[in-house]
Amino acid sequence: MDHQSVLLKIYRRLIECYGLQNWWPADSPFEVMIGAILTQNTSWTNVEKAINNLKQVKALNVHTILELSEENLAKLIRPSGYFNIKTKRLKYFVSWFETEGRFNGLNDLDTKTLRKRLLKVNGIGPETADDILLYAFERPVFVIDTYTRRLFKTLNLISGDESYETLRHFFESSLTPDVTLFKEYHALIVKHAKEKCTFENSCLHCRVESPLSV
Repeated sequence: MDHQSVLLKIYRRLIECYGLQNWWPADSPFEVMIGAILTQNTSWTNVEKAINNLKQVKALNVHTILELSEENLAKLIRPSGYFNIKTKRLKYFVSWFETEGRFNGLNDLDTKTLRKRLLKVNGIGPETADDILLYAFERPVFVIDTYTRRLFKTLNLISGDESYETLRHFFESSLTPDVTLFKEYHALIVKHAKEKCTFENSCLHCRVESPLSV
């Protein structure tokens, strides 16, 4: 099977259905990074509320997040859920970010090295690291999430129990390394899942409309 052709066919179908998403919504790379941590185990709607709280008190910056007490920071990000855990993760990440020379210092690193550095930060797993790499640093890294597993398992392109790294390699080796493509593809998968997925085993929406059957 020509995986590249199939993956691009699915991508074009998604574009036809939903149009360009131009995601991630943020005013700066730093905001993307904060959002990537806050979106762990919650919806983007809740993250937006937390981000807006930070913006309202001019706290969406390195200095203020480091200066805020954990109690006050937790109150601001409360809408994102798991706010006590996320407060500690934000504090740790921002401290690390500052020590590493902020964006410019980290951006000098090659993608492989930067990814390894991110994964060593407490609270940063593969999906969060790749969100940051793709959307903040604009590196051609494909983000794997639950929606991606569900969709491509339904389309019989994967078994669904592969490791994160196996699936990331599958997409990155099958597609041309293109930041814009990877951003749009990931955003479209999320959009599709929110629009169509029923979370039921009996749901045949994707299978019936599968580009593999065309």
